[in-house]
Amino acid sequence: MEQNVLLDVEFMESPVQANIEERQPAVAAAPVSVNPPASFWVPLVWIAGVMIASFYPMLERLVAQWMNDDDMGHGFFVQVVAAYIAWQRKDAIFALEMRRNYLGLVVMLYGAVQFILGTIAAELFLTRTSIIFSIAGAVLFVGGKELLKLTAFPISLLFFMVPIPSVIYTAITFPLQIFASIVAEKSLLILGIPVLRDGNVLELAEHKLSVVEACSGIRSLLSLTFLSLVYGFFFDSRGWMRGVLLVATVPIAIAANAFRVSMTGVLYEYKSEWAEGFFHTAEGWVIFMVALSMLLAFHRFAIWFFQGISNARSQASQEPVT
Repeated sequence: MEQNVLLDVEFMESPVQANIEERQPAVAAAPVSVNPPASFWVPLVWIAGVMIASFYPMLERLVAQWMNDDDMGHGFFVQVVAAYIAWQRKDAIFALEMRRNYLGLVVMLYGAVQFILGTIAAELFLTRTSIIFSIAGAVLFVGGKELLKLTAFPISLLFFMVPIPSVIYTAITFPLQIFASIVAEKSLLILGIPVLRDGNVLELAEHKLSVVEACSGIRSLLSLTFLSLVYGFFFDSRGWMRGVLLVATVPIAIAANAFRVSMTGVLYEYKSEWAEGFFHTAEGWVIFMVALSMLLAFHRFAIWFFQGISNARSQASQEPVT
């Protein structure tokens, strides 16, 4: 019995020894490689090559529209911004454990079917957006759901590089033309400039101003909506605030375009050459920058407003109840 006690004491860990072992640094684990394996890159390159070859005729016509359609001039920047946002997440992407998900093949098959149906029906929107679904499917197939979550936002931005359907375009632009014409008419009358409005045509004393589709504001609305999403991504991580900024772009863009049409009417009345050609284009850029500045100012106001509400609620909850 005494021998057993001695053995137990001999193998007991002293407090000093235990403390020393706790202070000893743990053996560093082998560093995890942040570079995806070849099983990630090889299928990705192969799928990308097949997609480029398959969609090349459609992409060529799409780029031609970016070059010739002023409403889609921002299409060149969309994929650049989307690629930059994806590159900003490269560390998180490369640290993922790539798990192939065969559901991505189903999504890619859907994109191929949509492309075929859109081509048969001569529906450009279906044909052009099919490549976006194919890209999402390829990402899901190669890297799994986690990779798709990390790249979902830049992939969704690619929809802005595709012109909206003509039916929706007409349904949006015509009310915008009428609204801009009405605002311009009221503004010119307030300034003492005689004007007669007939639909989207403003009859001035010596000139006739037609608020055509190009002056409807759809161009600035699309561009400002895209910029609001990108701005919210970089400068505000709160999802609800990004939604507020997105909603705010609509009245800001409409108001800015109505102001532009009104200014064009004033210029036509006093110095008509300033309302045409280069000056008219420059005026559009200036008004768009004003609209962008209004969006940034609204963001600051929204932060101040909701912060004030939060502080008021915090103070109210700390006050003792009498």
